Amino acid sequence: MSVPAQGPGAPDAPFRPRRGRVMPLVMAGVALVVCAGVAVGMGRTGWAVGDQLALVGLGAGLAAFLGRYASIRAVPDDVGLTVRNLMVTRTVLWEEVVDVRFPEGAPWVSLELEDTDELAVMAIQRADGDLARAEAGRLAALVADHRGRRRGARQGR
Repeated sequence: MSVPAQGPGAPDAPFRPRRGRVMPLVMAGVALVVCAGVAVGMGRTGWAVGDQLALVGLGAGLAAFLGRYASIRAVPDDVGLTVRNLMVTRTVLWEEVVDVRFPEGAPWVSLELEDTDELAVMAIQRADGDLARAEAGRLAALVADHRGRRRGARQGR
């Protein structure tokens, strides 16, 4: 069984920020190296082992947080969209999505849902410039396509 291609041009490819993925990973590595280096260096000046471990733990915690930030994405499938933001992962069904919004000045795309809730899609970030606008359009097209499929399925009964 073959898996369909999901390259950057594919309509069903996952949404991921570009700049919002590289910088957190770089900074996670920096946090680990700096905290571990300072902890080792401070051991020579009389810091207790517990203090050194706490500093390494701080670096590891920062790296874990930044790693979570780098893993932000939105994955479309036939049923809906699974949105992994910084703190929460949520799956919304296509029929729950009323509108895709990306107003000027907003940091990321948001989905207006049937229950009047709004869901941020941090995977499409304004910092990515023209790519972000194109990805917002691709998401809106996916929503419209699935909305059209639902109408067709209802009329075909």
